[in-house]
Amino acid sequence: MNKSKRALISGVTGQDGSYLAEFLLKKRYSVFGMVRRSSTENFERISHIKDKITLVQADLLDQLSLIRVLEEVHPSEVYNFAAQSFVPTSWQQPVLTAEFTALGVTRVLEAIRLVDKKIKFYQASSSEMFGKARETPQNERTPFYPRSPYAISKVYGHWITVNYRESYDLFAVSGICFNHESPRRGKEFVTRKVTYGVARIKMGLQEKLLLGNLDVSRDWGFAGDYVEAMWLMLQQEKPDDFVVATGRSRTVRELVKLAFSHAGLDWKDYVVIDPKLLRPAEVDHLVGDASKARRMLGWKPKVSFSELVHMMVDEDIKRLKGSFA
Repeated sequence: MNKSKRALISGVTGQDGSYLAEFLLKKRYSVFGMVRRSSTENFERISHIKDKITLVQADLLDQLSLIRVLEEVHPSEVYNFAAQSFVPTSWQQPVLTAEFTALGVTRVLEAIRLVDKKIKFYQASSSEMFGKARETPQNERTPFYPRSPYAISKVYGHWITVNYRESYDLFAVSGICFNHESPRRGKEFVTRKVTYGVARIKMGLQEKLLLGNLDVSRDWGFAGDYVEAMWLMLQQEKPDDFVVATGRSRTVRELVKLAFSHAGLDWKDYVVIDPKLLRPAEVDHLVGDASKARRMLGWKPKVSFSELVHMMVDEDIKRLKGSFA
């Protein structure tokens, strides 16, 4: 791969940003990670590659900083992962969520339009946009019915990307990614909350695991697989949007059973349903149809659901053991 290719990743310190940075380094890209100015630094997910990438400061709330960073970096590709991405928080902070997750996308696109319209842009859309889904499985033509301020903001980000593509002839695409998890997932997300809770219970550090609705189902895949699809979208001749998913949906209950079983525990002895963890408006069932991505990108997931859950439980147990070593 051409070493001159330069990629700018917003949200590089997050789960997807860190996996994509690793992937692009293997493709011999020069990788630039966009970070916000902060008095505290959280580089845990990229600590192993921090010396191989260049961190630059900019903020999705500050248009001028985005213009400046594009002028400095001269990227050929921009991947936008930065967002307020935790769904429950979006009810508590709906305006801030919209500023980052909706208007932030517009600011990046506007910066690209002003600085260099040849830059290819990837927007991280979300299966949460389908919400109260009108059809199953969901594909690129399924109507959106968002059920949270986060999902509504993502719908805006998705359509403003389409609008800039059609209005200004930008190479701008959206990846409608269904839930993708990993050992790098934040502990506030249900998959990691479960695997981390299982690890703590296994180590005798916790007695119970509080959860909300166990009957909701999601199409869960491995984040390390999904970043390849994101990259492939920007390597096509023409910009287009793609659903990225495994095509199989699992309930939270199945996730819980698998995680506890892998640690040699019976989930019924430890899980407690907490009504306070129920969402004001729930999304009950999501499952993606990624046949277009398979056909046009040649992409398919490699890591199975059980392999993913086992990987996360094992890594959380390993981390906890390491903290006591």
